[in-house]
Amino acid sequence: GLLQVVKQCVRVPVFVMIRPRGGDFLYSDREVEVMKADIRLAKLHGADGLVFGALTEDGRIDTELCTALLAVCRPLPVTFHRAFDMVHDPLVALETLISLGFERVLTSGCDSSALEGLSLIKRLAEQGFFLPGGGITERNLQRILEGSSASEFHCSARSVRDSGMKFRNPNVAMGSSFSAPEYSIKVADVAKVRTLNAIAKNIL
Repeated sequence: GLLQVVKQCVRVPVFVMIRPRGGDFLYSDREVEVMKADIRLAKLHGADGLVFGALTEDGRIDTELCTALLAVCRPLPVTFHRAFDMVHDPLVALETLISLGFERVLTSGCDSSALEGLSLIKRLAEQGFFLPGGGITERNLQRILEGSSASEFHCSARSVRDSGMKFRNPNVAMGSSFSAPEYSIKVADVAKVRTLNAIAKNIL
């Protein structure tokens, strides 16, 4: 439903994340079934590309699973997401992804944010097409783009909006204590998006 509405509202290409759950990137057979079904549905409803990642238990690219998922994705372009930041050896992982046919890789440079991982992103960018992501804001975008020579980037550009609910039950939480409060909503911030876009256009 989200994909259908987004496609009606925007004119930029929409890539759909295929991720059946949070946590690690080691998937069960049932989760793989879900991923394949999600890919088929995303294609049916107008996705312009897909985004996924899968690893083996020893921190390497799961070539068998990635090959199978890439086959379902065809002919759409595919990005390998930040599962890359959890690999045992990023240089070997990149070579594997290039050989498998991924068009780009989303990464924070195997660090807590793209700014901290900038040196690795720059090093890896010489071998393949990288999309810096992770902790990118208006304050650090210029440094990241200039330091990585990237022509694209990924960020949430969100802000928190207070809920419109008048009645609020303070005794109930819909999730863990680490989840977002029930009476606040994370939304894409148009002003942030415009600012980031202006910074990028000025650099690129």
